[in-house]
Amino acid sequence: MASTTDTSEAQPATTRGRIAWCVYDWANSAFPTVIITFVFAAYFTKVVAPDVITGTAWWGYAVSLSALAVAVLGPVFGAIADHGGRRKPWLGIFTILCVAATTVLWFVKPDTPGIVLFALFAVGIANFAFEMGMVFYNAMLPALTAPDRIGRLSGWGWGLGYMGGLGCLAISLVGLVQPDVPWFGLEKETSEHLRATALLVAIWFAVFSLPLFLWTPDRPASGLATGEAMRRGLVELKQTLTNIRQNATIFRFLIARMIYTDGINTLFAFGGIYAAGTFGMEFDELIIFAIGMNVTAGIGAALFGHMDDAAGPKKTIIVALLGLSVFGGALLVVEGKTLFWVFGLPLGLFVGPAQAASRSMMARMAPPDMTNEMFGLYALSGKATAFLGPALLGWVTVAADSQRAGMATVLVFLVIGLGLLLRVPETRCVED
Repeated sequence: MASTTDTSEAQPATTRGRIAWCVYDWANSAFPTVIITFVFAAYFTKVVAPDVITGTAWWGYAVSLSALAVAVLGPVFGAIADHGGRRKPWLGIFTILCVAATTVLWFVKPDTPGIVLFALFAVGIANFAFEMGMVFYNAMLPALTAPDRIGRLSGWGWGLGYMGGLGCLAISLVGLVQPDVPWFGLEKETSEHLRATALLVAIWFAVFSLPLFLWTPDRPASGLATGEAMRRGLVELKQTLTNIRQNATIFRFLIARMIYTDGINTLFAFGGIYAAGTFGMEFDELIIFAIGMNVTAGIGAALFGHMDDAAGPKKTIIVALLGLSVFGGALLVVEGKTLFWVFGLPLGLFVGPAQAASRSMMARMAPPDMTNEMFGLYALSGKATAFLGPALLGWVTVAADSQRAGMATVLVFLVIGLGLLLRVPETRCVED
């Protein structure tokens, strides 16, 4: 198959266009950082849910169901978009949906009848929209830069994303969580200062996503009617799924990524809950730790981007998974907040590279006329078993009555995924 970078159908990407693409990472990273991982997740389990153990399990089920929906629909929408041509309209729809669903989290007030189900439903919709948007955002990558710089651009995007999450967390800490009197006179008695973090994320995402829609080039519309694009997309997706095993390298990579990404996503989804429940971190401590994690993760993603281009994405992912396994294992056995900081912050160095290098590896392997579809399958590989990680963690947590036991399931996914990745041939483009 041909090289994956195809700019013949799209306008040339200028430096401003590439920067705007990276800035979208800055915009949307506030959502998983503040809502899914740290502040709102901890608020739900500690304040809204009946108890921490039950809240952890329920949160895991909600994230699992949204991930399952992405696994099913990601390849479908991706295949349809390949035949429709343009990606930004799809990205715009899911961005708006995520922003809207995040906004309504402001109404998740403690001790309100039916509020637990409302909160889980809103979070599930928001997370679904966020992940679906990433299908089309990632698919834009191959056309934005030369093949030998894909790893760098992917890493810079991830790095800027972590900085964006850091910025939003810092504002949450300084203006909402830590002050005796939060900004705008918000009441702590009704958790307004914590609920307002959802409004901050929604505004942050909406405002900083605009540069991509203004300046990053998109492929032109194919001219096909919507119905015809859907028909062709579904037919092609069926053929791709039927013949995917013929593309042995892509198939093996997607299976490996399916497993280790489940571990990474579960680690991130429950990191704040684990810190709050097992190590007794308060909300201000959680945010300070999250800021530190975003600093190390941003540094790691940016620095390892050069390793990606020089040594290849596979080696970069291997190093990252080894680092995650070592430091993640240490966090399961240490006691006290100090040691949590000592092993938790270096963990961040390896989170970004594992994700950024996976994206660049797919960008190098995907056939240019099937980029959306391939990144739809890429999303499938990240979500097909994503319901299993949080669900297994929630089940083990309840069965063992221990968050440590639940979090230990993350290591299983990381180690198995690493073993499978070792069998994937190194590649810079599809040659099968």
